[in-house]
Amino acid sequence: MSRVGKQKINIGAGTTVKMENGKITVTGKEGTLVRDFRPEIEIKIENNEITLLPKSDDVFSKKLWGTYAAHLKNMIKGVNESFSKKLLIEGIGYKAEVKDDQLVLNLGFSHQVFVPIPKELKVKTEKGAITISGSDKETVGQFAAYIRSLKKPEPYKGKGIRYEKEVVRRKAGKKAAASA
Repeated sequence: MSRVGKQKINIGAGTTVKMENGKITVTGKEGTLVRDFRPEIEIKIENNEITLLPKSDDVFSKKLWGTYAAHLKNMIKGVNESFSKKLLIEGIGYKAEVKDDQLVLNLGFSHQVFVPIPKELKVKTEKGAITISGSDKETVGQFAAYIRSLKKPEPYKGKGIRYEKEVVRRKAGKKAAASA
């Protein structure tokens, strides 16, 4: 039994959930999300609650059961209140700005890095920080991970792009090791 899958999912006020041909559409005040679902899981929508049940008793269906429940919860939460990730930029001359539909990054390279912003995301830049928000948790996380991968924080000075609450393990340099 899946602990996550067997829980009923409350839809809530102002949110509509429709299922057609294996696609589930969730609409709320923040937008609309559509996702394909495999036929191994039976999805019932009754009385503002969603119930998921596996059609067979095999291992694959049981794995999908909890996964689909988590996806549906995230879709419902995302169309009601946006997901957001905050990235911090540390380093001399490192900065970010939004121009049109692109994020322009100066990361200590000999050139600027231009990253196209997906249409479903909103990106704000402040001094030393980038805030990414959107209704799809997966897209927000993937875009934030891609930006971080452009210049990961290094362990000696801590320069680079990191998540807001990420702790960078620092190392002692050569001088600190030689004087000991």
